[in-house]
Amino acid sequence: MAQKSKGQRNKTRKKLKKHSRDKETVTSHLKSFDVGQKVNIKIDPSVHRGIPSPRFHGKNGKIVGKQGRSYMVEIKDIKKKKKLTVYPSHLKEVKQ
Repeated sequence: MAQKSKGQRNKTRKKLKKHSRDKETVTSHLKSFDVGQKVNIKIDPSVHRGIPSPRFHGKNGKIVGKQGRSYMVEIKDIKKKKKLTVYPSHLKEVKQ
């Protein structure tokens, strides 16, 4: 018999932990990115909207478009390229 799924946030206690000093700011929601810009996916656990799967936490990707308030991020997962729809508060700019 197949096991029942335990949800998207299963086994993420350490990965999605946030210190009390890391407070959410308004500017994290208002960030803007350009198409072609490199970003890092860092999930902000206090924002539940537009959250990607925890397996993509810490991965680098490239902005390929915008969809509403969210951004389309293209990442390489093993051999495939995948597109994620991510809210800007979960994205950090990568300095080159």
